[in-house]
Amino acid sequence: MTQLQINEVAPRDGFQIEATFVPTADKIRLIDALSATGLARIEATSFVSPKAIPNLRDAAEVVSGIQRRDDVGITVLVPNVKGLERALECRVDEVNLVMSASDSHGQANLRMTPEQSLEQFAAIVKGLRGDSRGSNVFVNASLSTSFGCPFEGEVAEARVLELVERQLALGVQGVTLCDTTGMANPAQVARLCEAAQARFPDVPFTLHFHNTRGMGLANALAAWQAGIVRFDASLGGLGGCPYAPGATGNVCTEDLVHMFEQMGVSTGVDLDALLAASAMLPGLVGHDTPGQVVKAGKSDRRYSMPAR
Repeated sequence: MTQLQINEVAPRDGFQIEATFVPTADKIRLIDALSATGLARIEATSFVSPKAIPNLRDAAEVVSGIQRRDDVGITVLVPNVKGLERALECRVDEVNLVMSASDSHGQANLRMTPEQSLEQFAAIVKGLRGDSRGSNVFVNASLSTSFGCPFEGEVAEARVLELVERQLALGVQGVTLCDTTGMANPAQVARLCEAAQARFPDVPFTLHFHNTRGMGLANALAAWQAGIVRFDASLGGLGGCPYAPGATGNVCTEDLVHMFEQMGVSTGVDLDALLAASAMLPGLVGHDTPGQVVKAGKSDRRYSMPAR
């Protein structure tokens, strides 16, 4: 059975929307702890304008300050060529580009239509491959609202596959299908995963789920049953989309790992070490987190009989 690859996104997707700035030294300490757990990749930050996302204004300091391990890829989000240049200075392993499958979400979230995003992608890939520092950097594209748009509703499967094809034509190597606002259901997930892998069998697909409506783990299970082995997840369940009222955040990393490991599906992740890292979060962000296993313990936890 193929081992899963878990990509931790809390340092970027989680911290970017927190009410308070997590100090740089604390971000580095958390990422270093995460890199020792067996995660395949860590999305450490975003090289976006500090004015746009003040919480990630220390992107270069974070990536330059963390301990690097040969078996853990360091991924960063880059929104444009300027962000790419900053990322290359820090020797990242992977860049993640983001666009929406729906026009309205693209305008609301990125102020760009999908067409404009693809033009931006082309410029970024050209800049990456034209720079000697980018020769071995992997290019991934995250396609938001792949399972539905909060403004338009359903996003046609054909539209998603068309955009994936156009991303690949620009030089993108991997694609993340994102349930940005937690609208997906397991049957829908299975259909899209099967269709995407059938049409693009050599492309490494990652699935990115939010737990907005409590279906994050169910959707991850459906994706795995459809052949997906790469998953984004956020420590403690941090994160969420500002266009999904009531969102609880991304699917929780430790809950996802616990589910698969209890099923006998290897994630390569040391769950005890991951839970220890998750226990750090309330002190960093100043509030409780949605994750369940860090509170209840693993399912093999045993209790003393109550006194009579």
